[in-house]
Amino acid sequence: MARITLSCLPASWYCSVSLLSLGCAPRQRLLLLLLLLITSAFFLLETYQRQLWGTQRRSGTQINKYLSLTESMEATDILNPSLNYGIVVDCGSSGSRIFVYYWPPHNGNPHTLLDIRQMRDRSRNTVVKKIKPGISTLANTPTQASDYLHPLLSFAAAHVPKNKHKETPLYILCTAGMRLLHERQQADIIEDLVTDVPLEFDFLFSRSHVEVISGKQEGVYAWIGINFVLGRFDHPDEEDATVEVTTSSQNQQPISRRRTVGIMDMGGASLQIAYEVPSAITFNSPQEEEAGKSFLAEFNLGCDVEHTQHVYRVYVTTFLGFGGNMARQRYEDQLFNSTFTKNRYLITQTGLSKDKPYLDSCLPVGLTETIVRDNRTLHLRGQGDWTKCQEAVRPFLGLHNGTMSPRGVYQAPINFSNSEFYGFSEFYYCMEDVLRIGGQYNSEKYSKASMDYCSTQWSTLKQRLENHLYSKQADDSRLKYQCFKSAWVYEVLHSGFRFPTNYPNLKTAQLVYDKEVQWTLGAILYKTRFLPLRDLQQEALRQNHPSWLRSSFVYNHHLFSLCILVVVLAILLYILRLRRIHQREQRQAEVLNLLWVEEGEALLP
Repeated sequence: MARITLSCLPASWYCSVSLLSLGCAPRQRLLLLLLLLITSAFFLLETYQRQLWGTQRRSGTQINKYLSLTESMEATDILNPSLNYGIVVDCGSSGSRIFVYYWPPHNGNPHTLLDIRQMRDRSRNTVVKKIKPGISTLANTPTQASDYLHPLLSFAAAHVPKNKHKETPLYILCTAGMRLLHERQQADIIEDLVTDVPLEFDFLFSRSHVEVISGKQEGVYAWIGINFVLGRFDHPDEEDATVEVTTSSQNQQPISRRRTVGIMDMGGASLQIAYEVPSAITFNSPQEEEAGKSFLAEFNLGCDVEHTQHVYRVYVTTFLGFGGNMARQRYEDQLFNSTFTKNRYLITQTGLSKDKPYLDSCLPVGLTETIVRDNRTLHLRGQGDWTKCQEAVRPFLGLHNGTMSPRGVYQAPINFSNSEFYGFSEFYYCMEDVLRIGGQYNSEKYSKASMDYCSTQWSTLKQRLENHLYSKQADDSRLKYQCFKSAWVYEVLHSGFRFPTNYPNLKTAQLVYDKEVQWTLGAILYKTRFLPLRDLQQEALRQNHPSWLRSSFVYNHHLFSLCILVVVLAILLYILRLRRIHQREQRQAEVLNLLWVEEGEALLP
């Protein structure tokens, strides 16, 4: 009995079909066999497509990540006509910097973002230029704004290929310094830029490309930039940590995607935190809801507003006066005022002379320091007690109903069991410059190192600095205030933001993949998020294939080739089978003819 085995199917579908059991004529059986082969081919295609995309996402994502990192360190190929460019000017309080970015053509998948990288010149240096002072100094002479930015724009124009200027977007984004100006002064500066910049430079530029961004926007852009560089907007691999995300869209099912990282940045004057809030928030009152929404930003980084794969809800806020230096100043002000107030009622007064100094638990042992206010001097001597220093700095967090800040600033919930954070600036300096434990944060290790440092004699610390036992960035100021800042950072983390002491996913860093990530990267990612949609629409117009065929094969031409191969094989099998049937019928006819001949000869007399 003839039996055909469908060996092209996966093992789970393995089967055999008896032709005689089908109860059909030979030609009908062959047609049915052909139908089964084509059906199995489509099942095979579907399985192959799933496996192919799975393999590409696992191995291809990692390979592309490392290739992208390598390519981003090389000089930008300005002779490549397919590259696109973008320019962002960061107009800060102390100066302005211009950044030039570039990106290759979009890969055609509407669920992926543009691969934006910072441009590098022939010497592999990043294309960045800074000028001083800040643009806010032109408050009284706004007509000089375009002249002020001319050196920066000329610098960018010299690096971007001339034939790309008209399609290169230019964004001028102003931060802290401009925020302090009156609205009229801001408008006059912006008006001069909008009017004069297009007269000298033919970049893609309009009124909407100039704005004074809020601290909230700046924080969101910084969060976008860090997560983009870390690859947290890519499709998740099997080993990646994921989160279940709910958006504000009605009837939208939760989606699972790669976990993003939160960022904390402590400068000298302020402290900023930004992190994703994947789950919907339940507020306790309308007042809390109104206050909370002012710190939440929900935005779509995808090119299609109908798709929610890249919709993010981010909590971001800035605490002025909570930077390391300002916190120390507030601490010294309170110390000065309270000590002189107490001295009015005490017979034995402290801090008024070197012989009877005030013992400051937040200074290293043996260090003498003075605080001068209003021609009065308070003398301090380091006590080096880190535990007491923690208690002394905790009130300056201004905790109010469990939140940081005297104003009772709302803080969105953090899922400490499924989250990850990076700490920058003072978080890194405080742990690395002298303690030498930057990187993965461990509260127990950090506490012990801080206690040991604070209790070390000042003369010993100075000797270690002279012997180059600390980082190159360490100086006398770092040594003096390390004890205070280490206690302040600890309290900000665990009393202010309420991180558990055993939290395992906090890293302190200065660079990400050996490069400094600016908020301007996040800004251009957000500003250019709809550009892939334009490319996709142009690609759709060039194609005349039906929509089902385009959606099935546009991402991988190998699938189409495989389908052709399977169909050809099926046709060949069909032809071979027809040939075998024809040969068998010929043999049967010959046998019958032979029988007729033999019977005829037997009948002859």
